[in-house]
Amino acid sequence: MARPSALPPALLRSAIVALLAAVLAFAPAQAQMHTVVTVTTTIGWTYEEVDGPAAAFDEQTALLDDAALADAADLGTTRRYAPAATLATLGPAKARFGPFAVVDAGTARMAGDVTAATPRQFAAMLAAFPALRRIEMIDCPGSLDEEANLILARAIRRAGLEAVVPSGGSVRSGAVELWLAGAVRRAAPDAEFGVHSWIDEEGREANDYPADDPVHAEYLELYRELGMDDARARAFYALTNNTPFDTVRTLTRADMARFVALD
Repeated sequence: MARPSALPPALLRSAIVALLAAVLAFAPAQAQMHTVVTVTTTIGWTYEEVDGPAAAFDEQTALLDDAALADAADLGTTRRYAPAATLATLGPAKARFGPFAVVDAGTARMAGDVTAATPRQFAAMLAAFPALRRIEMIDCPGSLDEEANLILARAIRRAGLEAVVPSGGSVRSGAVELWLAGAVRRAAPDAEFGVHSWIDEEGREANDYPADDPVHAEYLELYRELGMDDARARAFYALTNNTPFDTVRTLTRADMARFVALD
């Protein structure tokens, strides 16, 4: 077979130029395709991250209001709670702060539970109404957050407020500490006080802990801060803890007068 003859130089140059043009035309197309794939992948990943559970949780946390805080309250290691079938209404109010309703410049009424948000709500109320002198405790079942309840009791004491249980009023469980915190305590003859033991998250009640456990000292110190001597503080603490958590022992105004002075 005869060997093909060599291409003329001009034709060879044209072939080379055409080949290079084809290569250059193909390369950008391949690069562009690669760029599109990368961007598409990145956008898909970002979309999943934004709509994922973690992002939704962060958004909800940022938008929590007082009601949501109450619903999501941390119960803490100890708490008291004796729910009522129905809660009394507080009636018209100038302003409301959680369980508190300000009815005039000097008086707030309370009905409902203490939650993790309540100390902050109480502080906001005092800031908005600095002339407040009295809390009327209408229907107070107790605390869903015991740590918050003790903070609130001390805040009431520092503010020098009068704590009143009017006729038909009821304070139970952790709310009894709030009444005890009043710088002046008043109670109608038919006022109701309900007490029982606290319970922890594992179902252990006060009497399940050793007598020298620090948790007991926290309560005894509070009662002494609120005006009880050591003997009365220990007697009242023992009285509450001798009633199981899932029941309530009802005390009268006269019963409470055995432990603290009433006006």
